[in-house]
This record gives sequence, C-alpha cells and structure tokens, in this order.
Amino acid sequence: MLDWMYRLIFPSETPDVTQSLVVLLLAISIGFFVGRIKVKGITLGVSAVMFVGLGLGHYGYRINAAILEFVRNFGLILFVYGIGIQVGPSFFSSFKKEGIRFNILAVATVLFGGFITFLLFKFSTISIENAVGLMSGSVTNTPGLGAAKETLTEIQKQFPSKSFSDPTIAYAITYPLGVFGIIITIILAKTLLKINLGKESFTCDATTTPATTLIIHQKCRVTNEAFFGKSIYQVLKEVNIQDIIISRLKNSGSQVVYAPSLDTKIHNKDVLMVVGSPAAVSQFIEAVGKVSSDLFIESEQDIVTKNLFVTKSAATHKTLAELDLYNKFDLKVTRVFRSGMELLAQPTLELFYGDKIRIVGNKEAIVEAEKIIGNSEKKLLEPDFLSLFGGLIIGMIIGSIPFFIPSLPVPIKLGFAAGPLLTALFISRYGGVGVIHSYINNGAVYFMKDLGICLFFAAVGVHAGEGFYDNFIHYNGWLWIYYGCYITFIPLIAMVLIGRLVLKLNFYQLVGLMSGTYTDPAALAFSTKYLDSDIPTQAYATVYPLVTIFRIFVAQLLILLLV
Repeated sequence: MLDWMYRLIFPSETPDVTQSLVVLLLAISIGFFVGRIKVKGITLGVSAVMFVGLGLGHYGYRINAAILEFVRNFGLILFVYGIGIQVGPSFFSSFKKEGIRFNILAVATVLFGGFITFLLFKFSTISIENAVGLMSGSVTNTPGLGAAKETLTEIQKQFPSKSFSDPTIAYAITYPLGVFGIIITIILAKTLLKINLGKESFTCDATTTPATTLIIHQKCRVTNEAFFGKSIYQVLKEVNIQDIIISRLKNSGSQVVYAPSLDTKIHNKDVLMVVGSPAAVSQFIEAVGKVSSDLFIESEQDIVTKNLFVTKSAATHKTLAELDLYNKFDLKVTRVFRSGMELLAQPTLELFYGDKIRIVGNKEAIVEAEKIIGNSEKKLLEPDFLSLFGGLIIGMIIGSIPFFIPSLPVPIKLGFAAGPLLTALFISRYGGVGVIHSYINNGAVYFMKDLGICLFFAAVGVHAGEGFYDNFIHYNGWLWIYYGCYITFIPLIAMVLIGRLVLKLNFYQLVGLMSGTYTDPAALAFSTKYLDSDIPTQAYATVYPLVTIFRIFVAQLLILLLV
C-alpha cells in the first residue's frame, strides 16, 4: 500500500521526474542544515549541499539525466548572474582607485595556479580533466568547474569516441582543502608577519576606498570676508572644490531656510549645509569659515529632506541636469544611493531604475517631483521577470558565441558561467539595456544566488557521488589532496609575500584579496569575524568578478589545449 512512498523516498537507479526532484530537495535541505553546523566558528555554508549530494549519490540516489543537466546549468546561470548584478557598480568604480593593483595581483595569482596545474599534469599521471577539477576544488571556484564540464561536453559531441573523467570527483576531494587552506594561511600570515591589528586598522581607516566615497553633511558659518557678497559658484571656483553641494542656506539673523542655487550670494555669518566627501567638506569649511552649531538650518519647517525612488521611465537614464529639478521645482538633489554605494549628486550623474535620491526642498514641490520620479516602493518589491530573464537570455546568447581558434579541437565559448556574468556586470554598470534594467532588490539577489548555487551543488554532488568512493580508491584520493596542496598554498603564499612586502598592502585588504582570489565566501566570513572588520569584504568584492572570469578561462583553456 505504501509502495508509492517507498519509490519516492528510497534510492532508484531509474528515477522519474518526481523522484529526481525529491532527491534534489533532500540534498539542498539537509545540506543547509549541515552547512549551519559550526566547528570553531567555521561553517561549510552552502557548499555542504555538495557533500550531502555526494553522500546521497554514494548510497544509490540518482537524478534523471535530462533533469540533472538542466538543473546544473540553470543553477550556475542564476548564481553567476546574481553575482554580476550585485557587484557590478562597485567593480567598475574600484578601477578608479586601488582596484587596478588589487586585480593585477589577483589575476596573476590565478594564472600562477593555472601554471602549477599544468606542471602537475605534465609531471604526474593525472589526466587534464582531473587536474582542472583539482584546481577548481583547491581554490573553491564553482564557475570554473561548470566551465570545465561544459567544455568537456562540447568536445564529447565533436568526438563521440572519446571518454573523459568527471572533474567533479577531484573538485569534491580538494574543496575542503581550499576552504581551510586560506583560513590556515590567514592565521599563519598574521603570526609570522607579526601583524599589529590595531595599527593596520588605523592606517586602513585612513586610506581605504569607503573613506573616499563616503558622503557626509556639515554646517558651516561664513566668516571669511574674502567671500562676502560672492555667489556660491564663485566661492566653489575660488576654493577649487567641485565635489561639494550646498543643500541649505540660512541668512544671518533670519530663521528662514531655503535651498540655494549656484547664483545665490553668501554674506557674513550665513550658515550653509555642506554635502560632500569628508575631505572636500573639511577643506571647504576651513577656507570659507568655521563649523557651525546652528540648529535652525536643520529645521524641517521651511524645507524638508526626503528620499525618493526612481521608478518611472521619465526619470530613468536621465542625468540630474536633464531632470532640472531645481529650476522646475526649486528642489536640490544632494545624494544618490545605488547598489550599496552613496554618490554625490553631480549634474552629469545618470539615474538608473531603482536608485534612491535624496531631495531637499518644499513639501509641495517634492510631491510634484514624485509624479516624475515615481517613488513607488511597491513597484520595486514586485519581481520584474522581463528584466531578469531578458538579462539571462542575453547572457546565454553571449556565452554561446563560438570563437574559432586554430589548433583547438572545438571553438572556445564564454559558456554559461562567463556569459551571464559579463552580461550582468555591464547591465548593472549601465543601468540596463532597453526595457531590461539592472535593479533587483537585495533579498531577491541573495535568493537567486543561493538557489542557483544550491541547484548546481546538488546536481553535481549527486552525480559525482555515484562513483566517488571507487574513484577515491582508484585514483588514490590522498595523493590528489597532496597535489591540491600545491595549487592551494603556493600561489597563496606568493600572493601574501608580494602583496605585503612588495606592494605594502594593508593586512585587512590583503585578507579580503586572498578570499576573493579563491572565490571563497567561507574564508571571507571567517576573516571578517577573526579581524572584527568589514574591510576584507570590500577588497573581496573588488576582485571577485574579474577573478571568476579568469578562473573560467583558465579552466577552459587547459582542457582545450591539453585534452
């Protein structure tokens, strides 16, 4: 009577659709539970789904072949697209600061790891597909594994007589090594390099990227007679500070506060509300007067401050100068919040769908401006599947474009890993393509990333688990772990020495670069707790996209050149 339950729950060599879905859900749900278990403050996180999948596969659970291929590829696409959307804006802006140095060091480390993988293939009996699996596992890079499997599938279609090993086995064997290898290196580097965390934190607070992009406001009382009777435009020109906005002005002896234009003249003891970077604001106040303690200028009686969301096409992809809110409504935009970044509202700044802008002005005027800008938070909460799946389609098309290179057995493609990632990076950088926009709320991005990686890990884990134990014995898994140590530790040690002794990088930033170069969120989570700082996260996000792309290309090229 309960045969249907038995077929649904227990292993089957020929599973149908329902049984396959149950196995996927089992791997993901049990994996999430296991991933939350802490051992000395360290968790496996979402990667535990793959290890649970290996266990299920080893004990006879299977997934229908067609479903497995779909789930694996779809999960990978969702994961990398979510990453691109999340870090795109900060990724491109980082190149204006320390990002170039960070990415050169990170990419060089990736290439060095690829070279070591080549040497292992050349001077051992390991096949190139297993060597690439070792490399991807030793640096915990899932997109690289996905690209390798996709490339092997393409070669198999061209040459049906050839057979290849599944790189997932080697990946699964060395993955824990990649996770714990970085953590061990971080701890040893701190001890052997005699890092003073207090000193590192102080110097980092003064030099890191967030300090240069932070936007603050400060009250200034005009006391320098050299600027009496001059317009705000003239004052800014004479003090040679462009990245400043005067959002409010209160004349001396008056309690009336208003949003001034660039033509507004300032006088003795006027109070200004100055908005900009800390350095620019401090420089302006020092030149024009002194810090004021006036409270009337912050009053919401005459003018108010309100945040509005850009949700209408009339404001999307328009610059602040084109919107001209000051001349139309006597409103001043002071800041724009986008993807976790805070931007000064320059006239040339282009607005994207989902941006949050801070406006100062009259209440009635702000209501009128809302009709143009939108400010519909409900609309932002609604999933825009046209933008999401439209972006995924573009990414798949770009990833499927073949590049014919002489002497390679098959054309090289960006694939389902690099194609959607590059597409998401550029869509998030430029705010969209046509009707496809880049805005996806944070909750949806995290859900998409986690769902994608869970589907991928569950699929590859169950599939690899079928022969995991036999392969571990056959190929001597302990020897593979030994080989993986070369790929994990040698580039990592070189990175620490060059980054610290040659480039003189701050240790907090260096730790973030180590985690980002090895695309290891578990190591990042450990480092932020170990150092009690979010600075590693900023360096991690700076290099993650470019590193992921190079990991994908290195994995593909090694297989195409050496298979």
